[in-house]
Amino acid sequence: MRRPHWPRRVFAQLLLAQTVVTVGVTAVTAGLFLAPVSRELDRDAMQRALSIAQVTAQDEAIARAAEQRDAVAVQRDAEQIRLATGASFVVVTDADGIRLSHTDPARIGQRVSTDPEPALRGESVTAIQQGTLGRTARGKVPLRAADGRIVGEVSVGISDDSIRHRLADMAAGILLCAGAGLAAGLAATLVLARRLKRRTHNIAVADISALLIEREAMLHGIREGVVALDARGRIRLANDEAVRLLALPDGAVGRPVDQVIPAGRLADVLAGRITGTDLPAVRDDRVLVVNRMATADGGAVTTLRDRTELESLVRELDNTRSLTEALRAQDHEHANRMHTLLGLLELGRHEQAAEFISEQSGSHAAVAAEVSAQVQDPHVAALLAGKTAVAAERGVRLTVSPDSHLPDAAVDSRALVTVVGNLVDNALDAAAPGPGGALPAGEVFYRTRPAVRVALRAEGAALVVEVADSGPGVPAELRGRIFDEGWSSKRAPEHRPRGLGLAMVARLVERAGGTVAVGDDPLGGARFTVVLPEALHIAPVEA
Repeated sequence: MRRPHWPRRVFAQLLLAQTVVTVGVTAVTAGLFLAPVSRELDRDAMQRALSIAQVTAQDEAIARAAEQRDAVAVQRDAEQIRLATGASFVVVTDADGIRLSHTDPARIGQRVSTDPEPALRGESVTAIQQGTLGRTARGKVPLRAADGRIVGEVSVGISDDSIRHRLADMAAGILLCAGAGLAAGLAATLVLARRLKRRTHNIAVADISALLIEREAMLHGIREGVVALDARGRIRLANDEAVRLLALPDGAVGRPVDQVIPAGRLADVLAGRITGTDLPAVRDDRVLVVNRMATADGGAVTTLRDRTELESLVRELDNTRSLTEALRAQDHEHANRMHTLLGLLELGRHEQAAEFISEQSGSHAAVAAEVSAQVQDPHVAALLAGKTAVAAERGVRLTVSPDSHLPDAAVDSRALVTVVGNLVDNALDAAAPGPGGALPAGEVFYRTRPAVRVALRAEGAALVVEVADSGPGVPAELRGRIFDEGWSSKRAPEHRPRGLGLAMVARLVERAGGTVAVGDDPLGGARFTVVLPEALHIAPVEA
């Protein structure tokens, strides 16, 4: 024989448990309500019997007849009262407890079956007692003569059957109400169980724990950030990688996105105000790729990928491609130089040939030496030297302002390299000839060579960085938007998005407590000015 077992499904367990609880509560409630009703009916019957007994005892005719032990007169009057009140019996005794009236005349002249002494002592008594007529609710009072002497007792009984009949009538109504409540409770339980079945996809209880364990392992094991939001835009889940990438504060779970993420493109993407796939966003010095998917309950799940290192590699790839193309052109230029050198030698102009070789071989070394003399920070100096070579191959003259001076005392060389590198790249893109540069296709070729000028000045512990170009400049109406993430005036290449460099500069400068501004420059294009307070280590002056 198959043994019954507890159901495995969540909705079935809930339905069974709620049914048992509802039935139990209904039964207990009905029982608790019926118990005091029964006691109240007994109490009411005893009070009614006492009231009839008190009224009977006030009848002077009955008192005189009892004093004279006139059973006939007492029986006649007592039966009239019993029939008029509907009592089960009205028994009158003499001072010795001998019956002078009874519903059964054969029992007149016999002693009462219950103790008459309390009433004969002058006490009024109510009780549920078992007598010759069965179980009854009784009221007993002393019967007094005109002068106040106790000449007997009056005992009135209300049949227990009539009390039970009243209780049965009331119990039917009570049980009917309880049944209606039970039916409503079972119906609500069934509706709730069906809804839970849909919401839990009929999953077994044992599987819930396994799913939670697997979910925690998956969320905290993957190398992508995951943020889950509810329908009101509050964070309800963030894995370890998301906390790291977004720099979420403690207690971020349960709070709206706009309270834990600074206003900007990243907050707009997370909140769903900007839609799309693989959306780029910046958080401090990190470039993130964000994807947001809505959920059935009105919330959303957002995934975050760290593209910072990939973005750096893409920039290096762009520079490499530019250098490769420049080297192809340089190969032709080198051949021209060799032909020139050969011609000088064939013409016997050896001194001019030697000067030509010295000029060509020393130009790049001179530029590197000049940069390192003004910029002592090795990271920034190497950056500018490399950018100078890239700029030259792109047909742009990149120079470091003569009044520039950067000591080897940067607090955060990495952040400084990011700021200067992004500004220079942006300036080269603006100044370089060709599409998106200073001279769009279709215009007359530039009269002067495109230029980019970099200036770095230390002012105490503060550092001022200026990068100017000869490009088309930034219109006044767009200067408030160029630092927004994802905004760019240039067409984005297929391998990477635009609009991240200046946004990253703005975030880094803001985090350092500095400022960044854009204006016009005598070169003809835009000039970006960055002020970084406390960017340099200043040695204390000895007294």
